Amino acid sequence: MGHDAFGRGPAGLTEFLADLGGTAVALPVLAVAAGYAAWRGHRARAMAVVLAMAAVPVLVVPLKLWIDRTGPLTAESGYYPSGHTATAMVAYCGAALLLRPRTGRGWTMPVAVALSAATGIGLVLRGYHWPLDVLGSWLLCGMVLALLVTALRWIDNRRAAGSETDAP
Repeated sequence: MGHDAFGRGPAGLTEFLADLGGTAVALPVLAVAAGYAAWRGHRARAMAVVLAMAAVPVLVVPLKLWIDRTGPLTAESGYYPSGHTATAMVAYCGAALLLRPRTGRGWTMPVAVALSAATGIGLVLRGYHWPLDVLGSWLLCGMVLALLVTALRWIDNRRAAGSETDAP
């Protein structure tokens, strides 16, 4: 896969999919989920997800500078890993982790994964990123999300232990 993928699919749709990873779309989704979780009394969970999102540029930007990879349709560099893919993955999966316990249904994570995958596909089809740029972000953010899940379990266990000691 490479140059053959660029320009495939309806331009409007692939542009829309690529835009799902922009901060103007993904961050408000996360902000609503974090605000809802905080409002429901889960401030520590919300803060953990917001910190995971804050880690994205801290991890991605130095890698872009260090690797200095050119884009598929440009001589400019700084394309690996994909920041839009990383933003989409952490924002949507973080929102799903916050909302899933509240909805009581398992639909939130599959939707988040679909949105993250759609973003990566849109970025490649539009020619904004090489497939490896997207894959690198998925792997990097998979580690961020694994740490986030561990942190959320720890928060939930502390909260449960605290409520047990408060019981009469």
